[in-house]
Amino acid sequence: MSLFDRLEEVEIHYDELNELLSDPEVISDTERLMKLSKEEANLRETVAKHRKYKEVTAELEDTEEMLKESLDKEMEEMAKEERSALVAEKESLEDELKILLLPKDENDERNVIMEIRGAAGGDEAQLFASDLFEMYQKYADAQGWKTEVMDRSSGNAGGFKEITVLITGANVYSKLKYENGAHRVQRVPETESQGRIHTSTATVVVMPEAEDVEVDISENDIRVDIYHASGAGGQHVNKTASAVRLTHEPTGIVVAMQDERSQLQNREKAMKILRSRIYDKITQEAQAEVDAERKSAVGTGDRSERIRTYNFPQSRVTDHRINLTIQKLDQILSGKLDEIIDALLMWEQSQKMEQLKNDY
Repeated sequence: MSLFDRLEEVEIHYDELNELLSDPEVISDTERLMKLSKEEANLRETVAKHRKYKEVTAELEDTEEMLKESLDKEMEEMAKEERSALVAEKESLEDELKILLLPKDENDERNVIMEIRGAAGGDEAQLFASDLFEMYQKYADAQGWKTEVMDRSSGNAGGFKEITVLITGANVYSKLKYENGAHRVQRVPETESQGRIHTSTATVVVMPEAEDVEVDISENDIRVDIYHASGAGGQHVNKTASAVRLTHEPTGIVVAMQDERSQLQNREKAMKILRSRIYDKITQEAQAEVDAERKSAVGTGDRSERIRTYNFPQSRVTDHRINLTIQKLDQILSGKLDEIIDALLMWEQSQKMEQLKNDY
């Protein structure tokens, strides 16, 4: 099947969807209506571009036929100019359609739960985890997204042993999914009297937020432990058993939450994270099967992989997956991540494009 045969199939399916959306039975079924409406919306741009492509192709054929006829010089020049413009428009539409037909990540539109942990490097790694959190928070602000700290564990030197953040907004996962992995920093710590450069790491995990209906969690599969919170939070930490630990026994995933004052609030937050971790585990396992056959994914692979280095002495940031080096460390840490994320997106699209060529 050719690329444009595939587009014809998409258009036929799109018309069928629109017929279904006007069916009284579908309209009365809220869940099915929402599902079909989302599918229709996802195909709308592709179908519009394909129809425009067919119009331009027809106009180009008419212009080519006109040029075969006897024309005066002025009309011939006008026809040639029109042909050049139509050829350029047709090629541009072809490129856009190829991108629109690329396999889409069904999670791209989702909110994310991001976990940042200080890894190798002690206090310096925890300080770097704090730097990364601030970087993502500023990037989220620039995108018009909202951030909510769900849980945190502070380090001895003022950084974070671990911090968990919910980031909500439009297409959050589509951009932040590339941040999965180990981030390395090279700099002179404030406590280093000899001026030696230390190397530390922090890990970032980005999970698509899962809805209640998407992950079927049986209450019988969850072990709930209630205990007294510790650390900052006021006197209640010593008097009230408000901290909650949830263990999902089939997967072994454990979530502990003590950030809120009430047991109910901690349990709700813990369930949100647990649900997303289980959904993420399922997604990762499915992606691993695909990656075994197609080595095209960026940011969805091994999370122990070192993906990026932040070198302070040289003000350099290097993304090792695509061999991209940018001499703008201060800007990157201030949340200006578009240059890196756009480059990763383009790289992944080119890989998928190659796969698409092989498929057709």
